[in-house]
Amino acid sequence: MDFSWSDSQLAFKDRIVAFARTLNDGVAERDHAGTFPRDAWAACAEFGIQSLAISSAFNATETDTEFMTAVLAMEAMGYGCRDNGLTFALNTLMWTVAHPIHEYGSETQKREFLPGMCRGTLIGAHSLTEPDSGSDAFSLQTRAETCEGGYVLRGHKKFVTLGPIADVVLMFATVDPSLGKWGITAFLVPTDSPGFEARPVTPKMGLRTVPMGDLVLNDVFVPEGNRLGKVGAGVSISNRALEVERCCILASQLGAMEYQLERAIAYVRERKQFGQPIGKFQSVSNRIADMKLRLETARLLLYHVAWRHQSGRSAMLEAALLKLHLSECFVESSLDAIRVHGARGYVTEHEVERDLRDAIGGVLYAGTSDIQRVLVARLLGL
Repeated sequence: MDFSWSDSQLAFKDRIVAFARTLNDGVAERDHAGTFPRDAWAACAEFGIQSLAISSAFNATETDTEFMTAVLAMEAMGYGCRDNGLTFALNTLMWTVAHPIHEYGSETQKREFLPGMCRGTLIGAHSLTEPDSGSDAFSLQTRAETCEGGYVLRGHKKFVTLGPIADVVLMFATVDPSLGKWGITAFLVPTDSPGFEARPVTPKMGLRTVPMGDLVLNDVFVPEGNRLGKVGAGVSISNRALEVERCCILASQLGAMEYQLERAIAYVRERKQFGQPIGKFQSVSNRIADMKLRLETARLLLYHVAWRHQSGRSAMLEAALLKLHLSECFVESSLDAIRVHGARGYVTEHEVERDLRDAIGGVLYAGTSDIQRVLVARLLGL
């Protein structure tokens, strides 16, 4: 394993950091209002961010990006962009919707959905969680009954990222509950389909600039051509998407952690109490050391998972370890950043506390920390 970056990759990262910084105007206001930044979304598409997940045959840039470089790019977005909700939304679209279509979709599906997603004109959502199906994701109750020409979907989905504004939803439903998880099948459902209801945005603690909400399907007809993959392949498709998503969403968190650390170091050098910079006090410098340790251990896990994925190796265990470790590191370092900044870290004005509110989501979405521990234990044969 060689985790060093080439000069061209580092130059690419620098360009993305510079671009990401242009998206920071009005972040605090958007966060307070819970407003999705469509202009920033369009700017990302024009720059080529949404195209990173897709091959040149279907993306907007007509260039191919290897996976490790895409991970570095999303790390750069997290470092340069202060809107964690925007980077979360981008990763959700790219890796849990566009990437599965690219991997499992028919040629017709790829040409229908991927170019628009890469151009930023088509927003997709990934819909798995239900009112009674969260951590036990594959006990879902949404049904897909066969009918002439396709399927009729009935069910209720919850906490769907981008759901209230999506144009198409990658929807998971079971064709036969008696088959258990082997009956779960994936469908591409346009949100303008008769019987499809997107409910209002659900207010939340953090990541406020990315909308989340419920979806209800009341006898929604989905043509056969909109089934993604084979009948019963939904578990494989979702697991693959989550493995890749965990890597790239966490790359953006890693970038945010690096910016957070740099800002904390600058502050403790500047802030003086008792006649000296507060960084000279061991209790403060120890927190900085802990933040650095979390950053570097998380970075190694992230790059290892990305390397395994690019090399075609299984990364289920490593991805679970990464999800568990990096998400919890972000929470702990966000708490340390607030402590280091004192009252300035606690008040909204200085935009330090927002990272903590955003970081909390990371120990919940894409599999809670508890579920990651269960998964790791099972993969170790326990």
